[in-house]
Amino acid sequence: MNIELYPGLSVAGVGTLPLDVVARDGGLKVLQAMLAGELPAPPMAKTLKFTLAEVEEGRVVFKGYPTQEHLNPLGTVHGGWTATVMDSALGCAVFATTLPGEAYTTVEFKVNLVRPVLPGMGEVFCEGRIVHRGRTIATSEAWLRDKNGKLLAHGTETCAIFPIDNLMR
Repeated sequence: MNIELYPGLSVAGVGTLPLDVVARDGGLKVLQAMLAGELPAPPMAKTLKFTLAEVEEGRVVFKGYPTQEHLNPLGTVHGGWTATVMDSALGCAVFATTLPGEAYTTVEFKVNLVRPVLPGMGEVFCEGRIVHRGRTIATSEAWLRDKNGKLLAHGTETCAIFPIDNLMR
């Protein structure tokens, strides 16, 4: 069943990833399957109106659609929406480097909001890239831009990498 996130963009379904598949296939293959509609988008994609648009090893792009539903009291899109899209791109850039048997989690992230995100501005795009991938720690960076390429936010993230068995207990 296709679920429309916003006009012109739908996903094949929403849900959490089967950890046995992640353990077997590793991050890049799982993200490619999500992009192909073979695995579900996360439930927050429906609520926050953003989803994966591109993936390759160590690089992802998300696209999103800020709306009236995401406003703060002053009428701009809440910084939490931007931070969530950024965290997704930053974390998935790391996820796209994980091997079978590995998992990851965000340890810390920093987001710089440089322009307001407004409802009605149309699609925005967030590219995340790996900066460093070690055995247990990885860092990434990301940029959120409007449809004309204007920078809206940028940030960095540190993720821990650990055996996926730690999640499967």
